Amino acid sequence: MKFFKLFLILITAFSINSCSVYNFTGTGKIDAKTFQVNYFQNAAELVEPGIDLSLTRKLQDLIQNQTNLNLVNSNGDLMYEGEITDYRITPMTATADQRAAESRLTIAVMVRFTNKNKETDNFEKRFSFFYDYSGQNQLVGSQLTTALDVIFERITQDIFNESLAKW
Repeated sequence: MKFFKLFLILITAFSINSCSVYNFTGTGKIDAKTFQVNYFQNAAELVEPGIDLSLTRKLQDLIQNQTNLNLVNSNGDLMYEGEITDYRITPMTATADQRAAESRLTIAVMVRFTNKNKETDNFEKRFSFFYDYSGQNQLVGSQLTTALDVIFERITQDIFNESLAKW
């Protein structure tokens, strides 16, 4: 019985102590209280309306959901800014009659991250991801929404990992 009580006390102590060092998102201890995500301009040659705002909001939501940082409009401890640099649709495979059997949407984003409290964390980096879809379909409506969701989920997670999780 004494062993069991000692075991419970040790487990509780380790659990409480480890909370300040690690959490489920892998961010560990962040030396910041606020963050800001500036509007990501769409500077791609092929412009899809609205994706700039979608990317900006997805990144804000991800950081808010996975950290205890507060979103601010200016003077944040952590600042994300950049632009969408590429929005490209490429045929991937062709049929016998030279039609696209599969196409790929690729989006690339240039991100500048600034940490006011730890300048060694600052970076400027390009992030990109793609979505493959049937060449028989046009990239509109729910097909486009699905593609953007998949691409932005990956890109924002990569940005988060690079800036906060250090994976």
